[in-house]
Amino acid sequence: MQDHRPRVRKVLWITLLLNLFVMTLKAIIGFTTGSLSLQADALHSVTDSANNILGLVANRFSSPQPDREHPYGHQKFEALGALGIAAFLGIACFEILQGAVERIFYGSRAINISPDELWILIIVLGVNIFVAFYERSVGRRIGSRILIADAKHTMSDIWVTLLVLAGLIGIWQAETFNIPQLRWLDVLLAFPVALLVFRSGWEVLKDNLPWLVDEMAVAPEAIHRIVMDVPGVINCHDIASRGLLGRQTFIEMHLVVDATDVETAHKITEQIENRLEEKFSPVRILIHIEPPRYKSDHLSFEAKPE
Repeated sequence: MQDHRPRVRKVLWITLLLNLFVMTLKAIIGFTTGSLSLQADALHSVTDSANNILGLVANRFSSPQPDREHPYGHQKFEALGALGIAAFLGIACFEILQGAVERIFYGSRAINISPDELWILIIVLGVNIFVAFYERSVGRRIGSRILIADAKHTMSDIWVTLLVLAGLIGIWQAETFNIPQLRWLDVLLAFPVALLVFRSGWEVLKDNLPWLVDEMAVAPEAIHRIVMDVPGVINCHDIASRGLLGRQTFIEMHLVVDATDVETAHKITEQIENRLEEKFSPVRILIHIEPPRYKSDHLSFEAKPE
């Protein structure tokens, strides 16, 4: 299997530097103007940078090649890194909500925003858009879960920045239109920002838990159809699979074949492996040959009754 870790590291370093740039600009403008939503957005960008660092650490230990200590490979390190991203998003969501509630009950100083500061935020938005599409494009091309997860996080940052920008424009125009209620936009928009952050964390969690808990990767019926089409196969049962399609899949099965010698049985299993490899590559297959009396209709494992 090709090792894409150097490519992933390069992308993570580039996005880390860009996220630090974005975070600094948001933090400076947020604290200068007193904008809660922009400070929350800066916090979101802090997690972007932390995610990049976490991704670099996870990437260091996520070699696709098996070794003595990890005979099934190291891909779960990337999934663990993605779960770390979900944890960071949860923390950011809590901080945003806490700050918004405090602002409602205890009040705050007036927010003053200038056109120059708004233009800087538009530049920040452009950087966010570039980072999200760059990471997602490379992640899909090389099948990197950590890049795809981080791109989702950055994509949520785009929507957050758009919301914050809209609110700050409203606050900027509050005096012009003599609508003082617009000044509450900053606090009100902090809540949808938190929801967007939470949604991003949930999606990352949902995408990576199946890999970590060894959820079924391929329906046993699909594997059974392919196997039974191979000449010489009499019966296929107790089929199991785990991993992630397109990343690394593991398939196990018990097989009864029409063969009286090891060499013929081996040729049949090679045909099975080739067909499964064509369909589900990359895949590692374990086939247990059994005598005819072990023939079974038990296709796979059933859910345990509660």
